[in-house]
Amino acid sequence: MENRNWSTPEDLENLLCELVSWNSETFSEGEKSFPEKAYRKLRTLHYFQEYPELISLHQADLDRAYLTALYKSDDTVQTVVLISHFDTVQTEEYGELQPLAFYPEKLTEALQAYKGILDSDAVCDLESGDYLFGRGTMDMKMGLAMHMALLEKASSEQWPINLLLVTVPDEEVNSSGMRSAVGTLADLQKTHALDYQLFLNSEPSFTQTPGDTNHYIYAGTMGKIMPAALFYGKESHVGEPLKGMTANYIASFFTQRMEWNPRFQEEHLGERTPLPVSLQQRDLKQYYSTQTPASAQALYNVFLLQRSAGDIMDLFEQIANEAAEACNTAYQQVCEHEQVEGLGEVRVWRYEQLETYARQHYGDAYVENIRAEVSADATLDERDKSFQIAEELMIGCQELAPAIVLLFAPPFYPAVNTSEATVTKKGIQLLEDIGKQHGIDLKAIHYFNGICDLSYVSYQGTDDGWVSYENNTPVWGTDYLIPFDKMKQLQAPVLNVGPFGKDPHQLTERLHKQSAFHHTPAMIEQLIKELF
Repeated sequence: MENRNWSTPEDLENLLCELVSWNSETFSEGEKSFPEKAYRKLRTLHYFQEYPELISLHQADLDRAYLTALYKSDDTVQTVVLISHFDTVQTEEYGELQPLAFYPEKLTEALQAYKGILDSDAVCDLESGDYLFGRGTMDMKMGLAMHMALLEKASSEQWPINLLLVTVPDEEVNSSGMRSAVGTLADLQKTHALDYQLFLNSEPSFTQTPGDTNHYIYAGTMGKIMPAALFYGKESHVGEPLKGMTANYIASFFTQRMEWNPRFQEEHLGERTPLPVSLQQRDLKQYYSTQTPASAQALYNVFLLQRSAGDIMDLFEQIANEAAEACNTAYQQVCEHEQVEGLGEVRVWRYEQLETYARQHYGDAYVENIRAEVSADATLDERDKSFQIAEELMIGCQELAPAIVLLFAPPFYPAVNTSEATVTKKGIQLLEDIGKQHGIDLKAIHYFNGICDLSYVSYQGTDDGWVSYENNTPVWGTDYLIPFDKMKQLQAPVLNVGPFGKDPHQLTERLHKQSAFHHTPAMIEQLIKELF
């Protein structure tokens, strides 16, 4: 048997620290260079020196790439797909410790002198010596490190199972890496006659409530969608306020009805989604003046379990109509008190209705030119572009104002759950039994309560659901796409099994060393061997 690079817990810790040291914040130069470094690392394995055609880099977007590496057995077509992401969120919260954020051992040591800025739980974990601190240790370079070690061991020992590693950029923002990889997964399935049996992600175990110390495994992942609204009123001089209607006035009625609205909360299999919240609300005036703001925008976060995009748009429209009715009633009372005629009633439009109206009155070229010009503006992200397109259309169709225009803004993560699949049930039972062998009481959950790339495999939605999303997403087809048809081809159970850690996206992000370097790798290896 050949010598292995990552066969011991110490080797695995060294690999993790090296991966973390490759700064790969989303949209950074490091994110662009990371997959090439991982590619070279995996090419040191004897297997990929012998079969270099089975490891590849693939282009995503913005000069970013994702990596696939296939260990292919001659004895079976059964395949486990190992999914991870390598991008991380930013590190500004580390303050003067920011230069150490990507060096876990140095950061963990340095934090001993900064206990005053840590909460009591983090101080306890730091003093215990059981945790490794640093950006990306928990979320989720440990998952990638485990998958690389698993690939090395399987190829060295010639396991009778195929393992396909795919690691992608941009999970933290738009999941453009995974959305691009879906087509490659479908192509590889066909090219190598692979039978996908399981999509195995290794995102870390997330707490359910503050102070939660349970180690969870997941049979699916919550979905996330962002219904959004453009509020379009009429500008005026502040000295003549009733000659106009501020967009902020309209927005105030809507956001109050969206924030924490239990009508958007879902419950399935005994689990509930968090309540919706506003992620952004602002008017679109760029500079101060005594002109009142005519347009404003708002983004709302809604989690999904079983509802489709069409279901959410229907409910969103109901809330908008209720908000418009309340706004109109209040506005009419002001007009009556001030003895003015007013501007008329606020009406609700879906984006698809606004676009259809603009096409009928100005032609298809008018709409497509607006979309093309906005798409070409590199200073705007996908959310900004969504609102910009809707606003440009409303500027041309001001006879529709005052109005609330409803739309979807990227990203969209469909919910996935395969709790009832035979492989999932067997896998969870195995993991619970294996966990007990390691002294760990694993708890199975139906839905991962973080956002993860498993949303883009094993798609279970209906055509009607995604048509509503396409029709009401202004940047659909230019700056944002979800490969629904390809996703439908990737049908296999999903599991998320990762190490235990705490505080992702925070200064105190940390990884439990015993879980990461001993227990979880052993559990995943045993899971694959006993399942297949």
